[in-house]
Amino acid sequence: MNELSTAEQYLQDFHQRQPGVTSAAFGHLPARSASAHHASSYAVLSSLIADTDTPLTVLDLGCGDGHLLGLLAARPQLQLIGIDMSAAELAAARATLPPSVRLQQGRAQALDLAPASVDCLVSHMALMLMDDMEQVMREIRRVLRPGGQFAAIVGRTFLLGEVNDAFMDVFKPIANDALPPLRFGDRRAGSEAGWRELLDGGFAHVAFDDIDVPWSPTPHALWAALLDTYDIDRLDDVARQRLRQAFLDAVRCLQRADGTIATGWGLRLVRAQAA
Repeated sequence: MNELSTAEQYLQDFHQRQPGVTSAAFGHLPARSASAHHASSYAVLSSLIADTDTPLTVLDLGCGDGHLLGLLAARPQLQLIGIDMSAAELAAARATLPPSVRLQQGRAQALDLAPASVDCLVSHMALMLMDDMEQVMREIRRVLRPGGQFAAIVGRTFLLGEVNDAFMDVFKPIANDALPPLRFGDRRAGSEAGWRELLDGGFAHVAFDDIDVPWSPTPHALWAALLDTYDIDRLDDVARQRLRQAFLDAVRCLQRADGTIATGWGLRLVRAQAA
């Protein structure tokens, strides 16, 4: 791989320490859009791969521990490839996936694949973290066949509902004081207008769906999940404890009679066709 940026070095270290953290967060929570409900946000992407007798090559870019590839592996007509820059995530994937799934360590900015060799490219919660997104999109377009399908789940909002406002109110002042600056990804990956710009020229039929992943944890269970997010992981112990107490205090008024709070994760599905 080429030399990693500071953000990529952090991400590689994080996933070395915590392989499988993304699938642990999203793999077992239901996902819903305005038109459909799915078993998970991974299942949203799986459902977009057509059931056909024709062999299809499917690339999971930023495949992590292979959760999505595992959903697809039951279809023998699919020739599956997973690429990730984390050796630890790929080792976890190799331990669970059949040998027929091809796994590669690499960066999206320089894919070790032939031009026009992929029918469908999918990605779950990875693209919005990547450096040099224009080069990433050039590589995605290069490896997709004309008419090939692109589908990615990316972040839309951090938490759903009032909990998000409560979290941001306490997080921002602590982050301003204690969080070392580090930029993840391209700001355009956070909006529909930005994605239209990134996909302009090489793709057609661009479409979006809001995907909600509802969850009703206790405040303490939610805090435990938040510890596995990048910015909170990057806080020092003192700042993290300050945030924990401030967050638990802020959401106490949002608890329901059973002690849970209504929240979840706000995602976006981006779809397009290679022109």
